[in-house]
Amino acid sequence: MSEKIQFVERQQLKEKPDPKDLGFGEHFTDYMLSFQYDADKGWHDLKIVPYGSIEISPAAQALHYGQAVFEGLKAYKHDGEVDLFRPSQNFKRINNSLERLEMPKVDEELLLEGLKQLVDVERDWVPEGDGQSLYIRPFVFATEGVLGVRPAKSYQMLIILSPSGNYYGGESLTPTKIYVEDEYVRAVRGGVGFAKVAGNYAASLKSQTNAAEEGYDQVLWLDGVERKYIEEVGSMNIFFVENGKIVTPELNGSILPGITRKTVIELAQKLGYEVETRHVSIDELFEAYDKGELTEVFGTGTAAVISPVGKLKYEDREIVINNNETGEITQKLYDNYVGIQSGKLDDPEGWRVVVPRYE
Repeated sequence: MSEKIQFVERQQLKEKPDPKDLGFGEHFTDYMLSFQYDADKGWHDLKIVPYGSIEISPAAQALHYGQAVFEGLKAYKHDGEVDLFRPSQNFKRINNSLERLEMPKVDEELLLEGLKQLVDVERDWVPEGDGQSLYIRPFVFATEGVLGVRPAKSYQMLIILSPSGNYYGGESLTPTKIYVEDEYVRAVRGGVGFAKVAGNYAASLKSQTNAAEEGYDQVLWLDGVERKYIEEVGSMNIFFVENGKIVTPELNGSILPGITRKTVIELAQKLGYEVETRHVSIDELFEAYDKGELTEVFGTGTAAVISPVGKLKYEDREIVINNNETGEITQKLYDNYVGIQSGKLDDPEGWRVVVPRYE
């Protein structure tokens, strides 16, 4: 272990779950990374400690005023090695989220080193089955026990690990059904839509429940001002294929700048596809469908990776995209993306980061 990172060994290791029945985010490894912040000390006591419950004040400001941010990334195993995928992008984004909520930023290089050491300790937990990975959840929350509406003076950061299967269950590229929300909104420009903060997801749950009751998997959000421009899905950025061109909503301050989104755009361009980022209205989308120009829809996100959309409902109309089957472009992007992640394809951009074996 590095001198900077302490390691606290647990007395008894857990029994690992059956790889055939992992689910998503249901099982957790033996250890987690812990980091503390106090205004007079800064960030301190970076440790790898046994996974377990934590003690928190009932007056902790995260519980009352929502100072909480998180990230999500994955580790993959192939040929006896374990890789992370573009992890520096996640730590860069968590700092952007922390800044927006007036929370102290973290040392990105130190956290990446800590994550590598944590994953190395837990490398036997990384599953190797199709669509499986070790899901990694870093998060930061305010712990100061004061009921004052101001930035807290103490925080805790944890990184927990969860061996997981496909996000939606079943086959990796089974098309999903999306419900377009036309009553509630998720975020507005000037707010926190671009940050990965806990409250964004709490605000989405009512709509998610409504969508599930109607038989849909996810919610597609429209902009919070005009209620007509497409923004993102609850757990994914969204892409459309119109006349062979890949189109996705531009980042405008109320859309999360997804790392998978960024990678898919770069990958699509390298594969020779034209990619356009711009405003996309829901009316335009349905008009393109009626003209036969909308041929594929897919979402991108760390958990779901690339997920085709087979059905889309807006108001009283449902459309079926590509006969509810995975499109050619979606499949090609998925095969190349997962191929690079899994080590089956070359990685000329250096997106994979090998987790070293520490003594």
